[in-house]
Amino acid sequence: MSLIRRVAFLSLHTSPMEQPGAGDAGGMNVYVRNLASALADRGVEVEIFTRSTAPSQPLVEHPSPGVCVHNVMAGPRRKLPKEQLPELLHQMVEQIERIRQRQPHGRYDIIHSHYWVSGVAGLELSELWNVPLVHTMHTMAKVKNLLLHPGEHPEPRRREEGEHRIVDGAARLMANTPAEAEELVSHYGADFDAIDIAPPGVDLSVFTPAFRKKSRADRGIRAGSFHLLFAGRLQRLKGPQIFLEAAALLRARRPDIDLQLTVLGALSGAKDFNFHSLITANGLDDVVTHRPPVSAPELAGWFRAADVVLMPSFSESFGLVALEAQACGTPVVATNVGGLSRAVSDGRTGLLVDGHNPSDWADALEALYDDPRTRDDMGHSAAVHAESFGWQRTAAITLESYQQAIAAAHERSRVGI
Repeated sequence: MSLIRRVAFLSLHTSPMEQPGAGDAGGMNVYVRNLASALADRGVEVEIFTRSTAPSQPLVEHPSPGVCVHNVMAGPRRKLPKEQLPELLHQMVEQIERIRQRQPHGRYDIIHSHYWVSGVAGLELSELWNVPLVHTMHTMAKVKNLLLHPGEHPEPRRREEGEHRIVDGAARLMANTPAEAEELVSHYGADFDAIDIAPPGVDLSVFTPAFRKKSRADRGIRAGSFHLLFAGRLQRLKGPQIFLEAAALLRARRPDIDLQLTVLGALSGAKDFNFHSLITANGLDDVVTHRPPVSAPELAGWFRAADVVLMPSFSESFGLVALEAQACGTPVVATNVGGLSRAVSDGRTGLLVDGHNPSDWADALEALYDDPRTRDDMGHSAAVHAESFGWQRTAAITLESYQQAIAAAHERSRVGI
């Protein structure tokens, strides 16, 4: 039984109540909400603090038993570019402290911050409340800046400095994969012994491999077509342009293939990324269907309706989409980068592609089309592979990290450090 009773989650730049796949909402939103729910299942009360972005939002929301979301009043009650949020940091900290003072319990055992803006706020609250801070980066400025496309703006120096402060000041750091832990060490000088590796999970009650034929029929996917799916934010970093270019090459090579492409997601980030013009430029208007982001149950249906899910990302700390798709029995073709190299078992549950040459991606897709038996075998293996990534496992590792952070704080207090 955990001795931890109450945790303050900080997710200030995006709410776990937001629809993933739009704006700044993505895998981190899924992570925060599902980890909080899994911790609550283990008897831990989780209070999530995020910034209020609409006048219609209630002050408190309850997404699941044992979890509440506080919509913190800081700045205008509308969505702001995340680059503007550092200016509101002190105001958010003050408001969170006021909320704490109004709570009957009046205290938290641990603070768990997500993304750098929350981490900097977490450092202030950790000192104010005299409780340890555990931090999950999710993405890192120095890693993203190594992958910039021409014309893209680098992550600001302020973010890099904030991440250094978090690494120096947090009691524990949590990484999704060993590769992410190594990036923390090499780019930020983190102490490897202060890092805990907790792979994200998947909701195995929602993402299941059952009823694949029905899922296709319900979504208008033609029998015998080769249905390729991309799900995620539409920005260069996620690689939807590679998805389109590879499909166009495959179509030119193999006009015999009845291609259907589905894209689930909304534009995010750079305003000069015109996704719809890319569809036209690649001659794919007649085979691409673009839909807005959907709920988890509907997303699972789309995964089951696909022959292959593509993740041509340039950077992924883990890649929850890959795991969710595999849990639905669908093989994934993904970039051999970051957490995707761990989420996808190359040659067993899908294929990993080195780099972003569209020809290489078309080769992978053509090979899977020509060998439906292998594709089916990969789908079966993918569902089995995903079963080992339940959120309860993530919660158990997270609780161990919390306990180590608290034990270290008690020891420092005992010796007077």
